[in-house]
Amino acid sequence: MVRFIYASLLAVAFSQLSHAATNNTINSQLRLAYAGNTGMYVSWNTFEKLDNPTVHYGLVPNDLNMTASSKVSVTYPTSLTYNNHVKITGLKPDTLYYYLPEHLLHMQSHCPYNFTTSRPAGQPEAFSVAVVVDLGTMGAQGLTTYAGTGVSVNNTLSPGEINTIQSLEKSKSGFDFVWHPGDIAYADYWLKEEIQGFLSNTTTAEGFHVYESILNDFYDEMTPITAFKPYMVGPGNHEANCDNGGTTDKAKNITYDVSICIPGQTNFTGYRNHFRMPSAESGGTGNFWYSFNHGMTHFVQVDTETDLGHGFTAPDEPGGVEGEDSGPFNTTLDAQTKWLEADLAGVNRTETPWVIVAGHRPWYLSHANASGTICWTCKDVFEPLYIKYGVDLVLSGHAHVYERQNPLANGIIDPAGLNNPKSPWYITNGAAGHYDGLDALQYPLQDYSRFGLDTLNKTYGWSRLTFHNYTHLTHEFVASKSGEVLDEATLYGEVHQM
Repeated sequence: MVRFIYASLLAVAFSQLSHAATNNTINSQLRLAYAGNTGMYVSWNTFEKLDNPTVHYGLVPNDLNMTASSKVSVTYPTSLTYNNHVKITGLKPDTLYYYLPEHLLHMQSHCPYNFTTSRPAGQPEAFSVAVVVDLGTMGAQGLTTYAGTGVSVNNTLSPGEINTIQSLEKSKSGFDFVWHPGDIAYADYWLKEEIQGFLSNTTTAEGFHVYESILNDFYDEMTPITAFKPYMVGPGNHEANCDNGGTTDKAKNITYDVSICIPGQTNFTGYRNHFRMPSAESGGTGNFWYSFNHGMTHFVQVDTETDLGHGFTAPDEPGGVEGEDSGPFNTTLDAQTKWLEADLAGVNRTETPWVIVAGHRPWYLSHANASGTICWTCKDVFEPLYIKYGVDLVLSGHAHVYERQNPLANGIIDPAGLNNPKSPWYITNGAAGHYDGLDALQYPLQDYSRFGLDTLNKTYGWSRLTFHNYTHLTHEFVASKSGEVLDEATLYGEVHQM
């Protein structure tokens, strides 16, 4: 049955490609990523390997007179597609370009996509960024109006409700890029969805077909956003999983063999193949840790899943709490923290006064399952550097809730609050939405907490960061279903001279 489903999926996909070609709306999972101030990565997927992936681009839509090529067309065991990556260099900063991968030219030569390159460091004009964490596939294979056995009705969508991906698409003219620090698509939920009766006619032996189908659904859904806006990502635990939700169906008294964990679905394999982040441009490592400047802000992505160093075992590494046997991805001793310290020490705070860091796992949180959610080793490794170098804001997810905290240092509330604090401001927003829905906060909230939303509120949403100028930054929680701002706070910070 699964073979039939897989064949049907491919038939539908090819049919959609043909239909799309006639309507100039072909979907190839296009996604962008900054490659320094004058570069852009263009990535897309094909059913066959490309010998010479090529992107045509230009400053006007009807004259794509420049090209960039690569030899990077990669796949992995169990994947249904090839990931093609081309890096375009020598671009003008803060400039609109039009582009198309070469194999789409004959299908929609008069309708290219477009992107805007990164704002030059120090540019003082205001801008906004969309941040999502723990965002999964929407629709028939993910978060929708119904769910399987044991899922609360609070964790489904209401009929006609706008989901987070749709909300981002509606709002995309209002932000420069999307930042997604981990837990992308939740394709590893395929087994849990089958056990709970949400998906049917699947088998563990060929579950990878369902896994890849969910993954491809997600990237298809994101394409209307990521074909136009850079999609900057970080690693989360669900990029390392393959059988999330356990291997036991208690109702049927069946225990599945862990051999379902096919190599192509473990150790961040899909994540490593699917993306290209600016680690080479910032001295980082792969898609795991890197940084980039954009306008008046220095953005830093860290890896809370592997490579913590300093003798700590990271959650997803062999022996870690998640037991995923993933990584490490850099064999140099303490590679990530050495890079992070050098990166933070090198920030020109006159040029980019704001420093924002994102990592998947939090360590300050009012969570009902705090012991299984909070990453204390992450705190031990990262927090001293955040304090030392004056990081302004730390973003995380992992817990499927929203909680805005005070600026904190070693668990102590900064007495200045948001009025020029010396400590980093912490916000956890893992409420973007996925099949399993939202989690519960622990009440009363921690003393350092200032606002929270969880499963009781039945509200999915995303964060919007607006950098007004060198001294004022606003964070908003945007409810996906309505576009309403349910929480808003502004941080004032004097320009740092480092």
